[in-house]
Amino acid sequence: MKKSIVFSGAQPSGQLTIGNYIGAISQWVKMQDSHECIYCIVDLHAMTVRQDPSSLRKATLDTIALYLACGIDPEISIIFVQSQVAAHAQLGWILSCYSYFGELQRMTQFKDKLATHKDTMNVGFFTYPVLMTADILLYQTQKVPVGEDQKQHLEFSRNIVLRFNARYGDIFTLPEPYILQSGGRIMSLLDPTKKMSKSDNNCNNIISLLEDRRSLVTKIKKSLTDNDQPPIIRYDLQNKPGISNLLNILSAISNISVDMLEREFSGKMYRDLKDMVVDRLSGFLIELQSSYAYYRNDEVFLNQVMEEGAKKARRKADETLKKVHEALGLIYAP
Repeated sequence: MKKSIVFSGAQPSGQLTIGNYIGAISQWVKMQDSHECIYCIVDLHAMTVRQDPSSLRKATLDTIALYLACGIDPEISIIFVQSQVAAHAQLGWILSCYSYFGELQRMTQFKDKLATHKDTMNVGFFTYPVLMTADILLYQTQKVPVGEDQKQHLEFSRNIVLRFNARYGDIFTLPEPYILQSGGRIMSLLDPTKKMSKSDNNCNNIISLLEDRRSLVTKIKKSLTDNDQPPIIRYDLQNKPGISNLLNILSAISNISVDMLEREFSGKMYRDLKDMVVDRLSGFLIELQSSYAYYRNDEVFLNQVMEEGAKKARRKADETLKKVHEALGLIYAP
């Protein structure tokens, strides 16, 4: 039986968080056995904000090393850098001609950004969903792992497929959302009503995968709980978001259900929960960071992974691009 094709991407960053790991990367790793997985470092998307060239190159290598350390296997999955496959930009332009100004204006992320950065907003951010659509459609993707903040973009992609296919035939596969497992949404440490984000301006809100133990202890100790007396350690996202967030982190890292953790911490203090989070998370990060250092120190191997991944990605992308050219009357040149 042919495996379903999965595509997912993340911008290059050496500051991937425990939220990125639990909410996405750990689940990408599990999908490798049952799906044909294509994982992209979307450096072209990173261009929507100004980048220092040397920092961007470093962040790209950092991200590949982190993917490998987390368990993504380049012998099983395709790992590649977006800018090394020119078909992404080419299909992005073509699809922009089948996208409507109004539907891009309605994108929530665009409207939020426009409200605070009107004078510095660039066209790249406005057309971000179009390039994301090209990323997905090039590989005839069937499943796209999505979080809440990407659902609208995927719906946009699906609309483009339906619009294009209605005119030219079955050129693109209609992608379906792959709903990530429950408990995968890790929140900010100091404001557990918002998602943990590597772009957060307050570093105390996040736990980096490269966090040292001393910093980890400080951040977990300061993490928001509540003022219940006596303390009640219970999973309740609405009324106890801070406690629920710590339980989610501990559950994911320890592979222990939240129900079991609730029973284990019945009658205990919040510091007991935080101590165990530090203990389990510290052990996990030490092992991951050791693996990361092994890969990161071998840039020859990292470049080989990029090169081989790009070759595999180009072969697949070019098949789709050829179909698009033929449908549109463009003369295809491999």
